[in-house]
Amino acid sequence: MKLMSTTTVSKHGLVTKSALVATAVVMGISSPMALTSQAFADQWDDQMRALNAQMQQYQSQASALNAQANTLQAQLDQITAQKNAILAQIDLSQKQYDALQKQIEETKQKIDDNKEALGRIIADMYVDGSITPLEMLASSKNIGDYVDQQEYRNSIQNTLSDTIDQINSLKKKLESKQNEVKKVLDQQKDQKAQLAAKEAEQAELVAKTRNDEAAYQQMANDAKAQVENAAAQQRAYYASLQQQSGGRFTSGIIGGLTITSFSGNRGCGGGYPFCAGPLDYGVDPWNLYTRECVSYAAWRIQNGYGKPVAPFRGDGMAYEWEWSARKGNGTKATRVSDPAPGDAVVLPITPGLAPVGHLMVVEGVSGDNVYVSQYNFGGTGEYSTMTISKSASRVIYLRF
Repeated sequence: MKLMSTTTVSKHGLVTKSALVATAVVMGISSPMALTSQAFADQWDDQMRALNAQMQQYQSQASALNAQANTLQAQLDQITAQKNAILAQIDLSQKQYDALQKQIEETKQKIDDNKEALGRIIADMYVDGSITPLEMLASSKNIGDYVDQQEYRNSIQNTLSDTIDQINSLKKKLESKQNEVKKVLDQQKDQKAQLAAKEAEQAELVAKTRNDEAAYQQMANDAKAQVENAAAQQRAYYASLQQQSGGRFTSGIIGGLTITSFSGNRGCGGGYPFCAGPLDYGVDPWNLYTRECVSYAAWRIQNGYGKPVAPFRGDGMAYEWEWSARKGNGTKATRVSDPAPGDAVVLPITPGLAPVGHLMVVEGVSGDNVYVSQYNFGGTGEYSTMTISKSASRVIYLRF
């Protein structure tokens, strides 16, 4: 069981368990790696660096296209919303148009009905007109009745004429309003057609961008697979050298390190006190997992050379020391070019060798030779020493 700490614990060192499980580009082999005579592996390191750069470029392009596609999708959603709003307006306008059409039809029917009534009255008056006034007077009860009949006919005729005029006026108003609604309706339909065309164009653009994103993502995945393949070839190369030399190391160039005088793995050596269990069995006072290179380096620099190293806050992986130790978590390291005993040596991320970097401690310097001590070189969780070339090794020196 791993110990808990009050701050976030990061797994550190040349190889972590999660890296071994999660990726094929981790440290060469899970068993102790025995370096061999003249192990020149830079060809794979250079290839993997180039492929990683290419993969990052493709991934960056895919991310940019993803952001672009999301923006285009948001614009498409906005266009679709506008089109849907126009459709709702068209529905209302169509209902208004249909209602006016119904009113016009009803008005026309009223006009026809009133015209028919007026026609009957006129026909009656025509019949009555063939009767002489004397005959009408004789048929009337009295002179008053005669006058009333005449006025009634005239009143009915005038009323129907006025009604027809009013209904015709209403019909004209309804038709005018209907024309206005039709004009609006036609405009709305034109807007709908324009938005539909714009929507289709935008959807095509979104699809194309998504396809481009998928293509770049696939290229990034292909580059990653090539990195993993190169790492596998490098591991096979290491294994073949190990087999050829019977596990002995003399000198070599591996993962940016020009090495001589490798001591071999020495178990729980170097006086390091957190070695009571297997690799990563617990957490040390610096919030680092035990028997990792970073845990040993923090302990050795503080206890061996009296230089305080503050606990890390989730930023203690080997490659992170370059900036996390320099920014100062209670202490502050300075990058130097003239290594001295007690300095930290940071090997940056090296695909196939150190996927999260590696930490060493300077124990002595003689000309171009830098003598270092370390833990977990090769993923063993064990102590070892070696000499690296100051001029030929791609490392960073930090002084606390």
